[in-house]
Amino acid sequence: MSFPEDFRLISYLSHLEHAVRFPLSSSYPESMDLDTLFELAGKEHRAPFMQTMLDYPPLRGTPALLDAIASTYQKITAQDIISFAGADEAIYASFQMLLKSGDHAVVITPNYQSLESVPLSLCDVSGVALDADNDWALDTGKIRDALRPNTKVLVINFPHNPTGALISRAQLDELIDLCRERGIWIFSDEVYRLTEFDPADRLPQLADIYERGISLNVTSKAYGLPGLRIGWVACQDKTWMLELERMKQYLSICNSMPGEVLTTIALNARIPILERVMERSRRRLASLTAFLARYPHLFQLSLPKAGVLTFVRYTGAEGAEAFATQLVQQAGVMVIPSVVYGSALNAVSEDFLRIGFGRENLDEALGEMGKWLDKQ
Repeated sequence: MSFPEDFRLISYLSHLEHAVRFPLSSSYPESMDLDTLFELAGKEHRAPFMQTMLDYPPLRGTPALLDAIASTYQKITAQDIISFAGADEAIYASFQMLLKSGDHAVVITPNYQSLESVPLSLCDVSGVALDADNDWALDTGKIRDALRPNTKVLVINFPHNPTGALISRAQLDELIDLCRERGIWIFSDEVYRLTEFDPADRLPQLADIYERGISLNVTSKAYGLPGLRIGWVACQDKTWMLELERMKQYLSICNSMPGEVLTTIALNARIPILERVMERSRRRLASLTAFLARYPHLFQLSLPKAGVLTFVRYTGAEGAEAFATQLVQQAGVMVIPSVVYGSALNAVSEDFLRIGFGRENLDEALGEMGKWLDKQ
């Protein structure tokens, strides 16, 4: 394959930005202004932030940031973490340091495209599809069948983007056992962790429980702070983390100091921030569920277990892609058709729509969508 190939999701969003009044597709909860952040975290943090020197932070991140990130783990320490400029830089750097020609990777589908495209640019990759007809369940037997003698890494993403699906702890342990006996790394995209609607569904962070587990996280999804542009990777393997550090030397080198300081403040105040996010997410999911129930001839909803995204089956005659195009052009409401999540590894149904319910103006967006639907 040619690389970098078109990032279909980003391209789709960019192409339609001019037509959108209501982005009913956002992958993150409504963000907050600085006043709200300091209100939640404590106003005593405002003056120290305003006195922050606009210097380069250390390559791995400031000690305060790394300590704050480490406090979100059970076993991982500040020495086991590297910060990045968002999740995508971390994904790119990690796979560059994991894979080479002659290796093999296994990736679940559908997926966030760079979890597939970057490995495909480096080695052979096999896809294992989640079951669209069974609430996007994972068959761990299919993972076992996909492994080869040269498999280097398994790539997983739970809570899942874009379906909100989860696996059980027993399934996670089974995957770890499969990989441990073969020396396979597991790269775990955990950016929606802490957004589970039932906390009993929450999985441990992989880096805490597997010596070759690599945990990816970021401030945008659970915390609703995408503008900070801070992501991180955690892993117990210190030798590999040194390799990852060298890769970062050729990328961003370091993050912005204001972003790191604000992220530190937010992570240390994560309890009220997460409570705020989840209270709003539950309320808005209820609104979306009630709205879709008004059109049972068009939409079939599999409730997400986490996050602010749903992957809704569209059953209208024109198909999901045509529906999404008409909706944004005629009503200014954007949802994302599942064709955008097409995979080079195996088929992804084109009958689904990604609908995001995290924005403050959800009810207004649904109102416009409803008026348009009722005219059709």
